[in-house]
Amino acid sequence: MAATRDYYEVLGVGRTAAPDDIRAAYRRLARKYHPDLNPGNKQAEQHFKQINEAYEVLSDPEKRRMYDQFGPDFARAQAAGTGAGAAPGGGPGGFRYTWSGEGSPFDDAVFEAFGGGGGEPANLFEELLGRLGATRGRARRAAFRGQDVEAELAVAFEQAVRGGQAGITLERPAGDGSSRPERIQVRIPPGVRDGQRLRLRGQGGPGAGGGPPGDLYLLVRVQPHPYFRREEQDIYIDVPVTVAEAALGAAVEVPTLGGRTRVRIPPGTAGGTRLRLRGQGVPGPSGGGAAGDQYCVIKIVPPRTLDERQRRLFEQLKSLEKDDPRAEAPWNR
Repeated sequence: MAATRDYYEVLGVGRTAAPDDIRAAYRRLARKYHPDLNPGNKQAEQHFKQINEAYEVLSDPEKRRMYDQFGPDFARAQAAGTGAGAAPGGGPGGFRYTWSGEGSPFDDAVFEAFGGGGGEPANLFEELLGRLGATRGRARRAAFRGQDVEAELAVAFEQAVRGGQAGITLERPAGDGSSRPERIQVRIPPGVRDGQRLRLRGQGGPGAGGGPPGDLYLLVRVQPHPYFRREEQDIYIDVPVTVAEAALGAAVEVPTLGGRTRVRIPPGTAGGTRLRLRGQGVPGPSGGGAAGDQYCVIKIVPPRTLDERQRRLFEQLKSLEKDDPRAEAPWNR
């Protein structure tokens, strides 16, 4: 995998950054430059690819070690025999082979051979392959599970409540160490929460040597709604009413996730009162269980301007008021 920029520079971390710091930097930048959040922005799309490429290498301890040692040409060096299980030899034309796998019959022994003029140490490899039970001249590849892939999924507020299908473009690792953009459809379960992770089995990077593929983890980011807000399974909405409606009572129309309905405001309703609409909230987990409720929070809005007649009526009302609303205030008890 060739790189045009330093991977540490791409993620904005130092060369001694801990794995948690690398993961945090990746998530922050992926959220910022994700193609779904920057539609039509080719520069953001290119930056997103670089971020994923850098994270794929720096999140893998072995790839990071090779990158730190060989730089952008680490993949070529690894393919040439200097990757895991191999290191340069002690002289021209030589090599060193180190077995560090589980269950090694050689007790982590280090084998060195020097073939003059760049010759291949055929006898040594044939002995190794014979003791490992592999066919002559060809090593049996170990099976490795594919890399897990993480991405963010932007979901509309109503879709998070009701569930449904959503499309996402992600960078999927390929078997040769590169990555490619791919558009997939994801099923959103009803009631999914902001920050929840969805796991798609077998949708990650391909396995090696016949190993199974990794998984895809989607971090859900629920987009805010213009007037609804969610707390656990309940939905809240502010409902403005006039002074007269709060004092005398009224029936007002309010929106719900299922459509508009009328709510009765009892006479003498105070500001901040919560009127409950039972069962109009978020469905239970996985579509089962009781749904939450919707709460209409009353906001009393006084008139911004008064004509002369309204002013006289309010002054008359004020002269007739008998209750002191501050009598029960904590500072007057």
